[in-house]
Amino acid sequence: MPPRSPYDDLVHPRTQKKPSPQVEALKDVVVEDPSSGFVGAVVRCEKDVVHLEDRFGKVRAYPLGPGFWVDGRPVVLVRPKQNAPSGPQRSASGSTYVVGARARVAREGRIYVEGKHDAELVEKVWGHDLRIEGVVVEPLHGVDDLPGIVREFRPSAGRRLGVLVDHLVTGSKETRIAAQVTGAHALVVGHPFIDIWQAVKPSVVGIKAWPTVPKGEDWKTGVCRRLGWEDDTGYVWAQRILARVSTWTDLEPTLIGRVEELIDFVTEAP
Repeated sequence: MPPRSPYDDLVHPRTQKKPSPQVEALKDVVVEDPSSGFVGAVVRCEKDVVHLEDRFGKVRAYPLGPGFWVDGRPVVLVRPKQNAPSGPQRSASGSTYVVGARARVAREGRIYVEGKHDAELVEKVWGHDLRIEGVVVEPLHGVDDLPGIVREFRPSAGRRLGVLVDHLVTGSKETRIAAQVTGAHALVVGHPFIDIWQAVKPSVVGIKAWPTVPKGEDWKTGVCRRLGWEDDTGYVWAQRILARVSTWTDLEPTLIGRVEELIDFVTEAP
């Protein structure tokens, strides 16, 4: 066997494999998973997971790291860098973000909203404000029980009650019930939308407009059918709608004004 040369372990620079470049998983960056052939744009990035949506609206989640292609080349997908704020930070509602502030002890006053989805949307946009003010938001699950709930709650000067109602339009059942319970220490306001989904701007969820669903047909189911979305309305709300909302500017002004009005009402000094 010939003796080993000290040059045997050297590798010519042109034969060395270059590491794949890192690419931040910024929103709308088009990424390919070559193992499955799935191609989609980044819709959101969590701690260790990136969510991609293809041109048909299908969303898949992948762990961040190597194994992706961007612009025809292999890359390592990494979480976007957080830029240091140059001025006062803003919460999702547009208010000044109070860094390091502890949540205030909950007030006796409450805000009720009509359903779980309504509560989740209010929490996502106004959650910081509500914790600073010590206001608790609870789902109402329909307005038919509102008169009884108000009687049981017993609103007073230091125990105000605010209620957000869907489809509060002239002549509706909701309007008649609201008139029964609104008083000095109880305020019922509403938006004109059939469901809280409509309070999210259509452009935010990638559509031109919310479709019209005939009266008598379940509205959410009808929307999913007409848009070609999944028939699981819970999934659609969480992944296609709520996940796309990041600030108050993603919502219709009609809803924004009503929520701000309720927060002001409940936190007003007696």
